[in-house]
Amino acid sequence: MLFNIRFYIIFVLIPVLLSACSRDNYLDRILQNQELIVATRNSATTYYEDRDGPSGFEFEMASAYANSLGVKPRFVKTDSLTEMLRMFKDGEVDLVASGITRTDERAALYRFSEPYQEVQQQVVCRRGGKRPRDVSELEGVELAIPANSSYEERLKELQKEYPTIRWHANPLISTENLLIQVWQKKLDCTIADSNIVDINRRYYPELVVRFNISKPQPLAWVMPAEAASLNESVDDWLEMYRESKQLDSLHEKYYGFIEVFDFVDMRAFQRRIKSRLPKYKKLFKQAAEIYKFDWRLLAALSYQESHWRSKARSPTGVRGIMMLTLTTSKELGVTSRLDAKQSIFGGARYLSQMRRRLPESIQEPDRDWMTLAAYNVGMGHVHDARSLAKNLDKDPDLWRDLETVLPLLSQKKYYKKLKYGYARGYEPVIYVRRIRDYQDILVKMFPNG
Repeated sequence: MLFNIRFYIIFVLIPVLLSACSRDNYLDRILQNQELIVATRNSATTYYEDRDGPSGFEFEMASAYANSLGVKPRFVKTDSLTEMLRMFKDGEVDLVASGITRTDERAALYRFSEPYQEVQQQVVCRRGGKRPRDVSELEGVELAIPANSSYEERLKELQKEYPTIRWHANPLISTENLLIQVWQKKLDCTIADSNIVDINRRYYPELVVRFNISKPQPLAWVMPAEAASLNESVDDWLEMYRESKQLDSLHEKYYGFIEVFDFVDMRAFQRRIKSRLPKYKKLFKQAAEIYKFDWRLLAALSYQESHWRSKARSPTGVRGIMMLTLTTSKELGVTSRLDAKQSIFGGARYLSQMRRRLPESIQEPDRDWMTLAAYNVGMGHVHDARSLAKNLDKDPDLWRDLETVLPLLSQKKYYKKLKYGYARGYEPVIYVRRIRDYQDILVKMFPNG
């Protein structure tokens, strides 16, 4: 009998007690406080204020996780990675959602979630400035990076092979601010993750990627080493988030419009924002208010159509700042397509008509992207593409699915079965991407509308 009691204590109770003692209370505390405190930074890839409030890839994803827990998210923002990690160590935040690269050195100190994106570290300089072609040519280059960053870890690894390379690690500055310093010619070069470069090079087109210094690396959320319960919860949620395609939709929303970088186009766009847009900005705002659009979307559409030239004309007969056809302008009551006010208001009205013809099941922002596609290729072809999407087991209400289907409208095996037949289906895909690109830049330059 005594043996049986000892056996029960050793093999049954002790593991249970140890498990109870070792269980952390991170997740329980979050649920009890009804609040998830998230450290992040102000940037185009993480968190920023839009006209409708907070926005950003990390903001949306962290908010979705908090919502799954039934708690409110609270974001603590800082531009310094050093300060972010200090708050983290001092227990001021529950997790860091700020596009943090998982590295071996960091993994030894913290817990990381499953990755949700991959990036590469890139050496970025200014056009006309330093032109290092590889690591061996970084000697003599004035190079600065954020302190405690994955870039610093990588440079320390490279320094073992190239002992002459030097850099300045600044604990008080962000990657984005260093990119601006390079653009302003205050600094030769910096290092940034490829997703940060892709976004910011459109605002500062003279930035040039010289070469990559790393293989693809995972981005993940960071949690305390003791926070096993929170880590498990985050990973379970991420798996569901990925399987439900919501992660794909988020990537599409924030990165789906970025094409291969066009330096000449971006430079011209930046110049025309200063030289041409002021003349028409008030009209875009007035039309947007009447027809319930973001004025920056109307301006971006107009730039794609005419580069903000009120007398623009194409060989196909479309004219004006919104490039209306003669038939459409008559239907809209536009008496002069070359009159900027009539053209902008007519184009906004036409765009509104296109939007109303879409099913209510299509939500924003996909509704705007499909409306733009209809403005370009016609609503009939958009309806055809949606029908084809259903036949191909894709979601006709999601733009990321529709943009894979539209190019198929130029293939006979598909278009011969569709009501409106052949269409150059890749054109609206490029068209929408470019407008989204222009709009994103305008949002950056006019964040409060």
